[in-house]
Amino acid sequence: MGDTAKLELDGTAYELPVVVGTEGEHAVDISKLRAQSGYITLDDGYGNTGSCESAITFIDGDAGILRYRGYPIEQLAEKSTFVEAAQLLIWGELPTPAQRDHFSALLAENSAIPSDMLRHFGAFPAHAHPMAIMSGMINALQGHDLPGIHIESDGEFELAAASLLSKVRTIAAAAYKAHKSEPIVWPRYDLGFAENFLHMMFTQPYREHVPSAEAARALNMMLVLHADHEQNCSTSTVRMVASSQANLYASAAAGVCALWGPLHGGANAAVIEMLEEIRASGASVTEYVARVKSKEAGAPKLMGFGHRVYRNFDPRAKIIKKAADDLLDRMHVTDPLLDLARELEAAALADDYFVSRKLYPNVDFYSGIILRALGIPLDMFTVMFAIGRLPGWIANWKEMYDNPAQRIYRPRQIYVGSGQRDWVPSEER
Repeated sequence: MGDTAKLELDGTAYELPVVVGTEGEHAVDISKLRAQSGYITLDDGYGNTGSCESAITFIDGDAGILRYRGYPIEQLAEKSTFVEAAQLLIWGELPTPAQRDHFSALLAENSAIPSDMLRHFGAFPAHAHPMAIMSGMINALQGHDLPGIHIESDGEFELAAASLLSKVRTIAAAAYKAHKSEPIVWPRYDLGFAENFLHMMFTQPYREHVPSAEAARALNMMLVLHADHEQNCSTSTVRMVASSQANLYASAAAGVCALWGPLHGGANAAVIEMLEEIRASGASVTEYVARVKSKEAGAPKLMGFGHRVYRNFDPRAKIIKKAADDLLDRMHVTDPLLDLARELEAAALADDYFVSRKLYPNVDFYSGIILRALGIPLDMFTVMFAIGRLPGWIANWKEMYDNPAQRIYRPRQIYVGSGQRDWVPSEER
């Protein structure tokens, strides 16, 4: 028998199993506590609750470690494509050349959305947010891709995963084109994942857009870095929805909605908004940093610095910083906002106030810079995050689908409302 923890309640001791993860993480299993004692645990916001056992992603926030299926993110960002990283996350192993080529062919063959879906884009108001369009279109896509609501075989899952992963780029680019009242651009069979997206975003009827190698490389790396990040808000939402045996498309659409929230997927856009605010105010970076440190009423926040999980430097930030620097240098981008970002980064990294509090630039700070340099508009930033995170959502959905013992998620609560009351006629209220 393994280690146990003892909990004493009202004079009665309960032994609770201790679970140890692959990397030495320890947890107390309280799944039977209510049945045995009548008590539940209260952890508002699930900040100290393990909602599942998962073999997909490992994070050590104190040490600044992120691994997909055991592979360090530093190695994957340097050596893997986004498609290869997606296959690793979804199926658990790096693909062989034959597996990689087969899945790439599936992506190419399933990149175009059905023609009768095109009219849906015109049904959205012109001001509709691209994330609203993406969520709705992913749900609509299920009716075209699957013969029934549920996936019935491994082959059907592979096809659905490829179709969803490939078509989400097309949906995103089409939403952007529809918003601008421009013709929707079809994907090309001969382009890679990142190149195809940039082609669909920026090609005009009178001018084919050919993405530069630098732009495609930077976007590919950014997508790899965002592909999964353990049980964050959107991934936990995907698992919550999937636990009801909702299909892959419905679960992914729910993940899009969760990611849309400004506290989750909106951080990279908030970085650009902060830079625009600094520029519009005419304040210097030194003056802005001083206001942040003052903590006075109404003082601004330094967006894109620090992370809830990482108590060290975000390992993704180290990688993407180099990619951002290389992209700006090679593209010879002239943008005062990006110059301001570099100045702000240098000021914060040289200031003990931020360094001592481990408020280092995170992945959102640099991804905002990259997206800005690529010409991606601000309201598409969260969409780019969703495209990148989709492999992790698919992998987590599959992990639950493959678990025969999976039960529907059903958190408990502590009720703090009124006690029992009797109904009162309206004339007596």
